[in-house]
Amino acid sequence: MVAFPTAVLVALDDGAGERVTLAEGPTQTLRLDQIADIYALGDAAQDGVVTPREGLERLAAILRQPPRFGRFGSVLGHTVQTMGLALVLMPTPTNLAAAAVLGAVVGVLKVLNTGRAVLAVPLPVVVATLVSALVLLAEKQGLAVAPLYAAVPPLVTFLPGVMLTLGMKELAYGDMVSGSSRLITGFVQLVLLAFGLTFGALLVGEQRVDLLEAAAPITRAPWLIVVGVLVFGCGIYLHSSAPKRSFWWLLFVMLAALAAQRLSAGVFGNLMSGFFGTLVATPLAYLIQERFKGPPATVTFLPAFWLLVPGSLGLQSVTRMLGDRAAGLEGLVGVVFAMASIALGTLVGVSGYKWMAERTRSLRHRIARMR
Repeated sequence: MVAFPTAVLVALDDGAGERVTLAEGPTQTLRLDQIADIYALGDAAQDGVVTPREGLERLAAILRQPPRFGRFGSVLGHTVQTMGLALVLMPTPTNLAAAAVLGAVVGVLKVLNTGRAVLAVPLPVVVATLVSALVLLAEKQGLAVAPLYAAVPPLVTFLPGVMLTLGMKELAYGDMVSGSSRLITGFVQLVLLAFGLTFGALLVGEQRVDLLEAAAPITRAPWLIVVGVLVFGCGIYLHSSAPKRSFWWLLFVMLAALAAQRLSAGVFGNLMSGFFGTLVATPLAYLIQERFKGPPATVTFLPAFWLLVPGSLGLQSVTRMLGDRAAGLEGLVGVVFAMASIALGTLVGVSGYKWMAERTRSLRHRIARMR
């Protein structure tokens, strides 16, 4: 069996000859509850408690199951998570109000697009155009809106940070086909988002090159960042239909990862801070899954990952490249280093946890033999 990002190649040899078949995977994006159910189904299949037919039926049911909190919960969750990210980035009253409005609008569009695979590709462009136009119109009306910090939170679920970092990790493992395909797909999605942002600016008559130039960051109290992470976690729990009894695990991993990132940024800089964030988040996620019988590591790791990935930096760089190629390319080099640091942190975190788990099992076996 050879697995690709969207397909699986299977070769069977029954003694009389070899047969090869290709199975394409679904293109839909899974919610956190679906990810948890698929992991549970995989464990049941490995234990032999389900037949192949039963497994296929359960898998189809998982892919069809509706969100736990319904469509209203999905829209509300997207609004709340957008406001939480705005609290972390720039918690001004105007930015929070813009996050609430834009988060609700984008949440409604995402819900209306559910199940329409044909419209999944142009949706980021449409959403980015709408967000950019509304933000810049608000700025023209005299509202104290920071365009970059107002535009990024409602678009965070479209930023391909996970795809880019997984591509870097697969290339590090030597999987050139899947790694390069993810990197190209992620970069194309960034370009589409940047095109939408630029087109939205042109629709409202904005001609500036620095249309999404970041404003100077304001001083934020640590407790306000904690509140932002808490609000962001509540939004993720609702919008992504997180499994039951997983909220506090999600929040714990997010806070630990963000704290590691912020502390390391003061010493090593922003480009290397992602390494330390994922270095903490990855073993914590596996520890929760295997030692505390919590949700799967992917479920607790992804929300923290969305906080750590500097997707806004990549989006800003590609947007600036449309008007200033030198500045945009320079920023993209920084994105490559940032993504590499996050991928390396994930690799080291997974390897370190597996090494510790093997050492612990070996020590237990020695103690058991001595007894």
